[in-house]
Amino acid sequence: MAQRWKNTLKDHHVTDEAVFMNRRQLMGGTAAGLGLAAVGATASFAQSEELVASSYEDITEYNNYYEFGTGKDDPAKYADALITEPWSVTIDGMVDKPGAYAFEDIMAAMTIEERIYRFRCVEAWSMVIPWNGFELADLLDMAGVQSGAKYVAFETALRPDEMPGVKFPVLDWPYVEGLRLDEAVHPLTMMATGIYGKDIPNQNGAPLRLVVPWKYGFKSIKSVVRITLTDKQPPTSWNKANAREYGFYSNVNPEVDHPRWSQASERVVGGGLFSKRTPTLMMNGYADEVMEMYAGMDLSKDI
Repeated sequence: MAQRWKNTLKDHHVTDEAVFMNRRQLMGGTAAGLGLAAVGATASFAQSEELVASSYEDITEYNNYYEFGTGKDDPAKYADALITEPWSVTIDGMVDKPGAYAFEDIMAAMTIEERIYRFRCVEAWSMVIPWNGFELADLLDMAGVQSGAKYVAFETALRPDEMPGVKFPVLDWPYVEGLRLDEAVHPLTMMATGIYGKDIPNQNGAPLRLVVPWKYGFKSIKSVVRITLTDKQPPTSWNKANAREYGFYSNVNPEVDHPRWSQASERVVGGGLFSKRTPTLMMNGYADEVMEMYAGMDLSKDI
């Protein structure tokens, strides 16, 4: 079992709530469509950036959740149609207690805590987010993971009547993601149910989403309805769409560029569109906590 992470971020490092809710507007639509889900991450914030917030009105009008459309304001327009109560998560595959777990039962069984995590998008921008939630390992314990399981697969809700974007073949719906089991049960990996002490808005992945802080943002699947334990590496949406650009692991690695841009540095959201770029940290700054899981792997090829 990996050692529990040490939170070195403080309240003054947290990206303003308004800025977080509308990061896409600040990025001017750069590389549209490549950062489906925002994620957090902990780690030392080496540069102590001053974060400049947009207005709440501006930032809540832009988001990226393709199930509601590809326009930056589509999720804010249409995500209210997503019915999040009641909600359940089916946990199946190689588990002792397969079944549909009601969201309220999950919440009653979990200890909810706030974690201030850094977020690094594949599009080379970053922020700091205070998530509320619980460790994924605790949820998997509820179902009883069997000894032969090696991977964890995730699936987003697919509701054409509530999600107008799925009528278009932008991706192979439903959105799916996956982790190796050791990644899934790592203490840093969490299921987020809130942001800034509030319930996650529909356009940001209500009622619960995955958060894996050392990986690029699109690994953080939203509005999870199924978790499957398996002995085979599961397919993931962006890897299926473009395997050359998006690998299964998708670990933050400043030494491996995206085929269309450098990953060596990042722009801190809130510092303005032309703000100074800062160096990207290996594993988003979590190398000490997670690098042991990748011992013996060639991280320039196993992306």
